[in-house]
Amino acid sequence: MTRRGHIPYRMCIGCGTRKPKKELIRLVLQNGCTITLDTTGKLPGRGAYVCPASSCVRQAQKRKAFTRAFRYQGEIFGIDKIIEILDKSSGNDDDRGTG
Repeated sequence: MTRRGHIPYRMCIGCGTRKPKKELIRLVLQNGCTITLDTTGKLPGRGAYVCPASSCVRQAQKRKAFTRAFRYQGEIFGIDKIIEILDKSSGNDDDRGTG
């Protein structure tokens, strides 16, 4: 018996919403301390999922969710770059965010 209609769900580490995996963005911790956007979903390393909104990334940063999700206690770089990319893709140029 096959599972044809199975849709994998993931939870956004920013807002905590469960959504289909395709609706979220995967972030990967590479080189031990830098967050990278994983557009293919196949980069090696521990991954975490966020909604495609910069407010969710800011909320995850504020809640220290990246440290928990990546199981890394040091300083994590690249969060500001991810926020900048998401702001540009959504057309939101506001640096303060909505969250």
